[in-house]
Amino acid sequence: MKLRQVTFPALGLLLLVGPHPATAGAAKKILIHVKTALDKDDAQICVVPNIAWAALQAGNDVTLLFDGSAVTSVTKGWGWRGWFGAESTPMDRADLPERERRALSEQLAYPLDKIPHDYGECLRFLKDKGVRIYINKTMTVLYNIDADRIDPALTPVLLKDMVDLFQAADRYLVY
Repeated sequence: MKLRQVTFPALGLLLLVGPHPATAGAAKKILIHVKTALDKDDAQICVVPNIAWAALQAGNDVTLLFDGSAVTSVTKGWGWRGWFGAESTPMDRADLPERERRALSEQLAYPLDKIPHDYGECLRFLKDKGVRIYINKTMTVLYNIDADRIDPALTPVLLKDMVDLFQAADRYLVY
């Protein structure tokens, strides 16, 4: 039997059957691991909500995990402008520039007047859209952060829960 006699019918069968349903356009579980604090590198942490929103709009299941020094960015009263009992987080105090808001509106086909004005608002916006947002509880202990100081959009998780998040992810991004 010639290779051509076997190959063409096999290719025809594959075209009829199509891709496996589990791989054809299936939503991916994307874990975005946020480890860099806003005061260390604002470009790292500020891209996170944007990529999370784009991934969500593409039909993916998105999870954010704040870890390392990034836990300070979602802590009320943290940072030099947060002294004296401030009730905002560094993410709340980090404005989205108007040019970024316009770019997001265009790229994500979303009304400009509904685009968040700061990154804290953006996290809560994403949570409302279905993004799960977690914070490493062990890191909050190491940074001496009380649970009531954590942005309420975040859910504290234990190390074993973090391992579950890593294992369940189809795609892993780190910032």
